[in-house]
Amino acid sequence: MSKYTTQFKLSVVQQYLTGEEGIKTITNQYGIEQAMFRRWVRSFRQHGESGLAPKYSHYDAVFKLSVLQHMWDNHLSQQETTAYFDIRSPTCLSQWSTQYCAGGIAALESAPKGRKKSPMPVAENNTAPLPIDDETRSREELIAEVKRLRLEVAYIKKYNALVQAKAQSAQQKAQIVLELRPQFPLADLLKQAELPRSTFYYQKQALAVSDKYQNVKTQLTALFAEHKGRYGYRRIMLALRNKGEWLNHKTVQRLMQELGLKSCVRPKKYRSYKGECGKIAPNILQRQFSADKPNQKWVTDVTEFNVQGEKLYLSPVLDLYNGEIIAFEMARRPVFALVSQMLKKAIVKLSPDEKPLLHSDQGWQCQMAKYRQQLAGKGLVQSMSRKGNCHDNATMESFFGTLKSEFFYQEKFTSIEQLEQGIVDYIHYYNHDRIKLKLKGLSPVQYRTQPLST
Repeated sequence: MSKYTTQFKLSVVQQYLTGEEGIKTITNQYGIEQAMFRRWVRSFRQHGESGLAPKYSHYDAVFKLSVLQHMWDNHLSQQETTAYFDIRSPTCLSQWSTQYCAGGIAALESAPKGRKKSPMPVAENNTAPLPIDDETRSREELIAEVKRLRLEVAYIKKYNALVQAKAQSAQQKAQIVLELRPQFPLADLLKQAELPRSTFYYQKQALAVSDKYQNVKTQLTALFAEHKGRYGYRRIMLALRNKGEWLNHKTVQRLMQELGLKSCVRPKKYRSYKGECGKIAPNILQRQFSADKPNQKWVTDVTEFNVQGEKLYLSPVLDLYNGEIIAFEMARRPVFALVSQMLKKAIVKLSPDEKPLLHSDQGWQCQMAKYRQQLAGKGLVQSMSRKGNCHDNATMESFFGTLKSEFFYQEKFTSIEQLEQGIVDYIHYYNHDRIKLKLKGLSPVQYRTQPLST
């Protein structure tokens, strides 16, 4: 049984990915081996939460050899390769490499489990067995060996063409066998693929049926790539419907699983609370995260980004009517001007009769007298979350999670300037192009302007 639960692994990895603490600090805090923790981080970055969950780890000889070939061909380390293929044991590759060099692919076959049978007694024979080499073997034996090796090589090539990082399914094995059937005997192919004959014929019949979702899969893959892996199956379903393809959400989910398309996951955020350093406003919003019209209820907060030791802070305002980002400001430090400038940009967009409620957490910037004066001067009503309760500002928290999982954690940034421009581009995409389920498959701007066009 695993010493650490999946939830524990996930929490400490997310704590590290916030950038606030290093590996040494976290491993000392929880008493974790650094090498083990680094494997957790690599697995999470490669496979998400599933990379931290328990996994049944039985691998056939063909899979083992394909892993070794991938490592050798791409000049990867053992740590990089185990993370790529989601192999949990750090010593597996070393063992497989030793076995393969000593005895070829046959040595990679897993030993049968259970107690070994006692050998049958044999009559004493003082004649030492002759060593078997290529010179003493018959021509027929050598030809059979060559055929077997050719089959192994052909099978592995087909295997690598079909799957890169996951164990083969029965359907994939059957497809390989069908493609190699004209070159090799069926019995040998089934033995190499470790595929029962009945399963092969069942999969052969299934493959013969034309794929009625082929066109949908093409559109689905294009949509997934267009949105850089940010859309899960629900948004993909709506995007397909906007293109005239009406499919059940479960069908879309199944097709995405078949294609190996998985949307990204998110880890956590920076907190701006520093205790009471001004006046705390009451929680007027009371988690009523909906509005009847634009500019009726706004929410705001501050979040932090870390690029190679440099930090960037973002302060946006979000309209609860349609989830649109009304205005935002960025700065290298979480100073008061960050929030003040953001508020000025948002207020400019209001008509004289619009006086929205503005809800925030108890961040020190929002407690300042100057901030309250800015609100009062334009007739805006201030509301604050309860102390330490992020759920009171859940919509803003959700936006930050989406921004980081769909954009920040998917890119590699070399400078703060590059990150700033990327945030500007993403917020434009979020407002104008990113469809939302609760907005009936429209983007925030499309939803806001829709009544005007009708």
